[in-house]
Amino acid sequence: MATDSNRLGDTMATETATRLVHRNININNTNAVVTDSSISSGEVTNHVEKHAEDLIQWKRHVERVKSKVLDQIQGHLSDLLDKALTESVQTFTQNENHGNNDVNHVNNKHVTRDGTVTTTNNNENSHRTHTEKDGKVFMDRRSILDDLFEINHIRTIYHMFISVLFLFIISTLAVDYIDQGRLVLEFDLLSYAFGKLHIVGLAWLLMFSYTLAVPYYALALWGTLYHRSPVQGVLSVGAGLVLSALQAALLGVLPIYVVFHYQLPPASRFIIILEQIRFLMKSYSFIRENVPVILKHKTKEGEGPRFPTFSSYLYFLFAPTLIYRESYPRNPHIRWNYVGVMFAKILGCLFYGYFILVRLCIPVFMNDSNKPFSTRTLVLALFHATLPGMLLLLLAFFAFLHCWLNAFAEMLRFADRMFYKDWWNSTSFANYYRTWNVVVHDWLYYYGYRDFLWLSRRKFRTAAMLSVFVVSALVHEYVFTLGFGFFYPVMFCLFAFFGVAFNFTLNDNRKSPVWNIMMWTCLFIGQGVMVCLYCQEWYAQIHCPRTGASFWELVTPRSWSCSN
Repeated sequence: MATDSNRLGDTMATETATRLVHRNININNTNAVVTDSSISSGEVTNHVEKHAEDLIQWKRHVERVKSKVLDQIQGHLSDLLDKALTESVQTFTQNENHGNNDVNHVNNKHVTRDGTVTTTNNNENSHRTHTEKDGKVFMDRRSILDDLFEINHIRTIYHMFISVLFLFIISTLAVDYIDQGRLVLEFDLLSYAFGKLHIVGLAWLLMFSYTLAVPYYALALWGTLYHRSPVQGVLSVGAGLVLSALQAALLGVLPIYVVFHYQLPPASRFIIILEQIRFLMKSYSFIRENVPVILKHKTKEGEGPRFPTFSSYLYFLFAPTLIYRESYPRNPHIRWNYVGVMFAKILGCLFYGYFILVRLCIPVFMNDSNKPFSTRTLVLALFHATLPGMLLLLLAFFAFLHCWLNAFAEMLRFADRMFYKDWWNSTSFANYYRTWNVVVHDWLYYYGYRDFLWLSRRKFRTAAMLSVFVVSALVHEYVFTLGFGFFYPVMFCLFAFFGVAFNFTLNDNRKSPVWNIMMWTCLFIGQGVMVCLYCQEWYAQIHCPRTGASFWELVTPRSWSCSN
């Protein structure tokens, strides 16, 4: 394709030169006629200048046409290469998995972005072939921000955010020096929010140990007995009930007990609850992917069913994905400097969030908490919270979806880094929901939406979509309720009502850039509502504590009636 592009450019240049020669001949002929006709030298000069100007304009026109043609060829070539790369990886994966049935070890091979093939030897028995019909196909690809930060213009925007962090630090030092005569940064809010980390560590270790051992060996035991048992249905139901009870006790009740019994601060609560949900989703994916394989497996006499290796399951528990596979595309080596930079950026995002809360949120809502609840107070607080709310959203995205997941992916040599897509370019909320968090979206799509369609024989697509929204809304509300320690269904309403409405009204048919502006405006307002209402309720819970434990007092926001 590159040779064709050069040939096209050379052909156009040759045609241009030919036309220039003809025009020069015409000019010379014109000069001869002018000389023979005794026309004045001024007219000859004007005539030549006119032709020279035409030549310049023609040359510029040819350059523009050449540039457009080359751009079109380059874009078409890029699409063809992306398609060919995807198809080659899928085909290579299928062939590799078929070949693994004849050998005792697997050579994990994947095509890198420069077209080379790397090989990683793993002592695993991979016996599944995954295509798009079976589920998500993993391949070697970088995160979008890593590509964008190689562009100077995009990196400058990133530098602007860093400069704002420096301004926060300088302003905090200046205010403290003027008010209190000292130049000391005290991160008391961070130390409070991440308090009692030793309890968090013990609770996490217990949840991890259970998730590592029980689901794996429960599946292995059931798979060993299933094809030998005369009552396969009873065995499956019994194993499912026992495992569900253990999941509910160890990954359901235990984290909630730890959160409330030890009165953990907010950030420590969020760590335990988010890890609880992650372990539940990971163990479900592991069982969901392997149960159909065991059911379909035809065992020969004297031969047991084939199970995934324990090392592959252990790797999956730390891998930055919620979709289980026995093997993933792997990078050839670990860039430890990249890992260090990612963790440094996470630390910077924590301090960034601290300054946003201390400088933009706490002074406003601490004073507003003493005022009675009214429409005026709510509207003013809402517009005060839009900017810090959006900054906190961007920080959460950058710190977790980019830095945290990329750091673990690099340490595990996990090659598929598509944890998000270009959600900032979305012109519809339907596309925004698909591209904001690809890791969670994949889990909801394959195990929620597609399984619902399979159970309903693909008859209730709208119901399947609504069920995914309701589940997502309930889980988000569960996280925020336990994280903050009070019930205020702001997140549930935003997801279950406004999220559903925007998903169907601002859909993929909206292509104009105006809709991208609309999406960003709604995001600003939504984040402002969340920060405003949760901050008001936080201080209302402090100034007006509950006097009883009745149901309505527990579910009624204190900010509606608190005026102290």
